[in-house]
Amino acid sequence: MINCYSPGPLRFVVAISLFLCAQSQLLAEEGATQRTTVELPFVTVRNRSGETEPEDYFGEERGAARSGWCKVRRTKLPTLTTVADAAPFRIPDELMEVIAIQEAPREEIYSALEAVGPKRAPVLYTHGFNIGFEKGCRRATSLQENANLNEGFLWFSWPSDGVPTAYMRDETDLYWSAPSLADLIADMSQRFAPQTINIAGHSLGGRGVALSLYVVAAQHPDIRLDNVVLLAPDMDFETFGRILPSIRNIAERITIYKTDADRALELSERLHGYPRLGQSGNPVGILDGVEVIDISELPRDSASGHLYHIYGALVGSDLDQLLNQGLGADERSGLRKIGSNHWSMQSLN
Repeated sequence: MINCYSPGPLRFVVAISLFLCAQSQLLAEEGATQRTTVELPFVTVRNRSGETEPEDYFGEERGAARSGWCKVRRTKLPTLTTVADAAPFRIPDELMEVIAIQEAPREEIYSALEAVGPKRAPVLYTHGFNIGFEKGCRRATSLQENANLNEGFLWFSWPSDGVPTAYMRDETDLYWSAPSLADLIADMSQRFAPQTINIAGHSLGGRGVALSLYVVAAQHPDIRLDNVVLLAPDMDFETFGRILPSIRNIAERITIYKTDADRALELSERLHGYPRLGQSGNPVGILDGVEVIDISELPRDSASGHLYHIYGALVGSDLDQLLNQGLGADERSGLRKIGSNHWSMQSLN
């Protein structure tokens, strides 16, 4: 039985939660015909818990590097269309469930990625704070669809606790994971050469990407990457500016997405005492060689304003043009230039 209790303080959110639970139970009882399964390749440095159920297969502790596929079942809910249109932010029209985890050697993962997308190297993505393995697998699947990254996508999962009160522990585990992410980047760069790989990170994972690339630049100065994409990066703005010259030496293009409506980064700024890289208002003109995309003019697509990479259709389209078509900000549709290296994403309305 699915628990339909919702602690949401807003009447609308409670109503939607109950509606979603009712839909879930109906589909479970009657059987769903609109189901698809996605197999998402991963590399993780989480511990094996010893459990066999997918939601508990990997834990929140540190572990040896492992790889494989997580299988996600997606169930479409077409009856939510009308409700979604009336919502103040995005309401999903599908249910997602991790139904299996299959471990496999990394070389097998690489070979499968080559077979699917032989014309270019895959995108390597890592998640942010408060993301357990099962939740991260679902989130990565959503990003893959939103940005049309179906021809080559690999997810790196570091040992976030998946608990909103464990931010400091997550930070510590992110720093611990950075050398492993750096090794994976170097390994992929060698494996897929002469193609150049793309790297993307969200929130605290964006900080992990930046720190890992700083390590890569020092240890492997001859490596060349294609796109480095930082989505709502939870990183000190000035610290990024100090390590940027090293990262810029190994990346063809660096793109940062930011907004003034990001409530999660507002909380992070209060905690750390300094502005975050993914917030609006920073002097981005000093970030030489970086293209900054501000989405503040778009309607908020989640309550936090922090998940536009998976919920924002316009952001997904822009990432598609960037990562699949290799277009710079000046070449992509829907962007208005507002500074030397600064663009504003425009709503279609």
